[in-house]
Amino acid sequence: MDKKIERSFTQKYLKKFTFAALALGVAAAAYGFTQSSDTGSSQNIDRSSLTVSTVKQGAFKDALSLRGQVVPKTSIYLDTIAGGQVEERLVEQGEYVEKGQPLVRLSNTNLQLDVMSREAQVTEQLNFLRNTQMTMETSRLNLRRDLLEIELKITHLTRRLKQTKPLVKSGVLAQDQLAELEEDLNYYQARKELTLERQKQENSIREVQVAQLSDSAKMLEKNLQFARRNLDNLLIKAPVSGYLSELDVEIGESKNSGARLGQIDIPNEYKLVVRLDEFYLNQVQRDMTVMIELESGTVNAKVSKIDSRVQQSQFQIEVDLPSNTKSIKRGQSIDIELMLGGDKNNALLLKRGAFFTNSGGNWVYVIDPNGDKALRRDIRLGKKNQHYFEVLEGLNAGDRVITSSYSNFDKAQQLQF
Repeated sequence: MDKKIERSFTQKYLKKFTFAALALGVAAAAYGFTQSSDTGSSQNIDRSSLTVSTVKQGAFKDALSLRGQVVPKTSIYLDTIAGGQVEERLVEQGEYVEKGQPLVRLSNTNLQLDVMSREAQVTEQLNFLRNTQMTMETSRLNLRRDLLEIELKITHLTRRLKQTKPLVKSGVLAQDQLAELEEDLNYYQARKELTLERQKQENSIREVQVAQLSDSAKMLEKNLQFARRNLDNLLIKAPVSGYLSELDVEIGESKNSGARLGQIDIPNEYKLVVRLDEFYLNQVQRDMTVMIELESGTVNAKVSKIDSRVQQSQFQIEVDLPSNTKSIKRGQSIDIELMLGGDKNNALLLKRGAFFTNSGGNWVYVIDPNGDKALRRDIRLGKKNQHYFEVLEGLNAGDRVITSSYSNFDKAQQLQF
């Protein structure tokens, strides 16, 4: 006989409890969604972990307090023209050097041998040119000698012919002798014309050759001087007077052609290099006024150069210091104030804080007057200086604003304390 199996209490009501819990969860989510759409998402936080600043009204100084580093305004680099081995170091880094003062002596055996070889080649070429010129001059003199001999021969033949003609007529001399004299005279006269033509051609050719040889000789002399200058460049001299701020050479060290040996800084000419946050890239212009704090007092200067390349969220500007500025050294750091614009005497001021990183200055959390919560509010900020933002819209004097980081609750519409 079959026995009826009864279900336990848990098995009997488990399914009903499950459906009831799901229904309750859906209802709670719907209620939460309704509340969120009406009042915004809320988050509970500990107020002690927040930084609160009060919006106040006061003078907004449109200036930045910065630090700049003193660097030389003009630096002359020392590079090797002809490489070699450091043979002698004649000065030390940091010394004041005069223009033309020897600094470093290099040695280069290959260059010395090359210069000697080129000197020998140039000397050989110059000797060849001189020999060629001597040959041309000898040829010219020989041609003149030949012409003189021909003219002398013509003179003798003319005189003999004049004496022979009467004797032939009288029958003392034969007609053949007269004919022979006439033929010799015609020959030397024709030879004279040919020699004169040859002399004219050779004079024309000689003028061109002499000019070419003279140009070749000048070029060879220049090549020889250039080779000797290369040898002279092994002695590095100061191109200007100034402080030898860097000298990177050691005895026995080899330096390639074009290697950097050091630099000379022109004295009493300095500039400041200042790095700024990229936020100010569109605000900084050339010729802006810079107030420089020195031991002797405050000095006014101008922004002389803007390097708009952004590196690590910063860009660089340069400020030329007056030439009569004293008591400053290369590498020194100096406090300055960069005047971005005119000051405002009646502006709303909000202290700078980490909130800007999260909101970009477009919204903030403002604490309710009761002090039990903070509401998110859209705002618009203007310029900023070392300590404050200028508030343009969205806040009033006396508003209490959370200025610490929003990274843990930047999605919430309100904060409960």
